[in-house]
Amino acid sequence: MQIVILKNSAEVAEYGANIFIKQLQNKADSVLGLATGSTPLSLYKGLITATKQEQISFQNVTTFNLDEYLGLEGTHPQSYRYFMNEQLFDHVDINKANTHVPPGDAENPIQACVGYEEQIEAAGGIDIQLLGIGRNGHIGFNEPSSGLMSRTRVKTLTKATIDDNARFFGEDEYQPHLSITMGIGTILDAKKVVLLATGENKADAILATVEGALTASCPASALQLHKNAVLVIDEAAASKLSDRDFYKHIEAENQKLLERLAK
Repeated sequence: MQIVILKNSAEVAEYGANIFIKQLQNKADSVLGLATGSTPLSLYKGLITATKQEQISFQNVTTFNLDEYLGLEGTHPQSYRYFMNEQLFDHVDINKANTHVPPGDAENPIQACVGYEEQIEAAGGIDIQLLGIGRNGHIGFNEPSSGLMSRTRVKTLTKATIDDNARFFGEDEYQPHLSITMGIGTILDAKKVVLLATGENKADAILATVEGALTASCPASALQLHKNAVLVIDEAAASKLSDRDFYKHIEAENQKLLERLAK
């Protein structure tokens, strides 16, 4: 697991965007795993800018989103399909037929989960998966107690997650308590994983992910098993890491090595 500690959220977003820009420059038909929430918003803005500047293109890209609320149609303003259209897909040159979000309005959600796994496999697997992290260590909607080898499935949201997301719903608006989410095993199958985290409210989750035990009580700790996982975090999110100066030193040495190899 590579730990990159940067000064603030703006630097985290820029660093994360550059990872995805390089991915698309190196492989134009990449399969991207995408995430929703407030954390990736600035990253998506960076990708939109890079597309408009013709640094990258999404014409041959396929995407799979981590999760969706069960019970919401894709046209619902709080659905993750709607979010992705608004924040990324409507602003880049992507074929929306190649964009996939778990169907929150599926008549048979269990079968829809099986179908989602089949679609990922048919696309050749995910090249790079973007993640955020919840205060309780959840990734996607894989809440604590999720199996570390779980696949795409229907999942009940915890009260903490429901409370965190309540700000996105009006007082009289229905807020789902169920979701369809990629499983932890599905996430671990991605060739590369990039997790972004900013702010002091994520410090406990980052500590458990990086220095804690591998346990279902912190789903993100499963990234310890991944051979190519990168955590890009700001100083506030890194504030409880006991070895944060060591991580900064290692990252600086890695950058020096990359610069020498590029010459």
